[in-house]
Amino acid sequence: MFMRTTVDLPDTLFRKTKATAALRGSTMKELIVKAIEREIESIPADKKGKRMSFPLVRMPKGKRLNIDGFDFDDLLA
Repeated sequence: MFMRTTVDLPDTLFRKTKATAALRGSTMKELIVKAIEREIESIPADKKGKRMSFPLVRMPKGKRLNIDGFDFDDLLA
């Protein structure tokens, strides 16, 4: 079973992917699926299936953390 998804690729990468698939006698879909499978298989076994943990902010009972007006884009800058 396949799930349909949309991926935005830079123009040059799209053209290279399409050309590489054609040279190999396959479709872009087959090439992309194989590339993703290889990438996932390269993850060490001890890292597979592990959930990421996020830092928790523990507040005293009844208190709330107010993040109104916080600019999350600042975290990425």
